[in-house]
Amino acid sequence: METIKLNIDLNVNQLIEAAKKLSPKDRLKLNDAIWNEDMAIPIEHQKIVLDRLAKAKSNPKRLLDWDEVSKML
Repeated sequence: METIKLNIDLNVNQLIEAAKKLSPKDRLKLNDAIWNEDMAIPIEHQKIVLDRLAKAKSNPKRLLDWDEVSKML
C-alpha cells in the first residue's frame, strides 16, 4: 500500500489534494469508508421531506416536470 505523508493540520483543500494522489483502488476504499458509514438524518429534515411528500400527493398539479423547468433556466 502506498503511503502519503500528511501534515497534522489539514484544511479541506489539502485533504482533497492528498486524496487525488491515491491510487484508484485506494480512492474507492476511501469513498467506501466515507459513504458506508451510517449517517443519521435529523428528525427536522425527515419532517420537512414528509411534509413535502404530503403536499405533492395532495396537489400533484403543483409539481413541475424537470424537462419543462430546465428549459426555463
